[in-house]
Amino acid sequence: MKFRNFKLVGYVIFGRGAFNQLDEIIAPRRKGDAPMIFFVDHFFEGNQPFLSRIPLRGKDKIVFIDVTHEPKTTYVDRLRDELKAEFGEVSGIIGIGGGSTMDMAKAVALMMTNPGSSADYQGWDLVKLPAVYKAGIPTLSGTGAEVSRTTVLTGPTRKLGMNSDYTPFDQIVLDPELISNAPVNQRFYTAMDCYIHCIESLEGTFLNAFSRSYGEKALELCQEIYLKKDRWDDDADEKLMMASYAGGMSIAYSQVGVAHAVSYGLSYLLGTKHGVGNCIVFDKLEEFYPAGVKEFKQMVDKHQVEIPQHITKGLSDADFETMIDVSMGLAPLWENALGKDWQTLMTRDRLRKLYEKL
Repeated sequence: MKFRNFKLVGYVIFGRGAFNQLDEIIAPRRKGDAPMIFFVDHFFEGNQPFLSRIPLRGKDKIVFIDVTHEPKTTYVDRLRDELKAEFGEVSGIIGIGGGSTMDMAKAVALMMTNPGSSADYQGWDLVKLPAVYKAGIPTLSGTGAEVSRTTVLTGPTRKLGMNSDYTPFDQIVLDPELISNAPVNQRFYTAMDCYIHCIESLEGTFLNAFSRSYGEKALELCQEIYLKKDRWDDDADEKLMMASYAGGMSIAYSQVGVAHAVSYGLSYLLGTKHGVGNCIVFDKLEEFYPAGVKEFKQMVDKHQVEIPQHITKGLSDADFETMIDVSMGLAPLWENALGKDWQTLMTRDRLRKLYEKL
């Protein structure tokens, strides 16, 4: 097909306090006594005031998701096996947290119905069966995981998502109250994931008016929050939440670019988290995105955030080769960034030099 037939999220609710409507939103999706499983970012473990707001019914269960590391296919498979052993079937999986927790919810929801290992589905359009019901509730904004058609996983041989029309959430709950207490550095790294999505989408070869419309709006919101505002307030939470949504919509019909392609290699080898990994890479990409990198550095300075340096120092040749292999496997990202003949432009040697700068 010449044009992508693009699968959207089923339902969206936005507003302060929207989380309080979760019970009534998911009630019609319950199947008999099969439980709803709530995947909650381990950041909230022990936070009784927050946890008590989760509408548990019957056999429903909260599972705390360890996001110390990026989501792994082995973790997805283990959770799927545990849920099947305990309950047989579930009514659905609700992901409450940042991008990693939401990606875990999408991945396990898919693996409740699809055979084998989640590693078998890393790639584009390999998932064959619809998932169980799944909903996403961001408590950090920026990744766009709430609207994406992928769930990024580190597998045995690569870091790559389960990109499919069955991956997007059936429901998302966008409640700006939930992101208001995010740790400042983490919020910045995650917000910059959104900013970088916009730059990579708007300067990519896959760009069309659909992507541009969302990308320009998300970029404008990021600039307003991080360059024009003097303090963080409720308005900033609302705008960041919508920037994340619009940024995710922008890349859904285009693609990301060099920063993501390179940071996937870092993450695979070193376990670098997605948001900070993108910042580490983007900081050194003047040759590809000069205006975007200049503005990014202004935001870093204004908010006094530290971007880690020299993280590839002392790595072996084999380590560099591993990162290059992972990165080179992301053909759509490179093609969006550099065009159809990207392989002649981004040689292994050039990519090695780029990794050595980080």
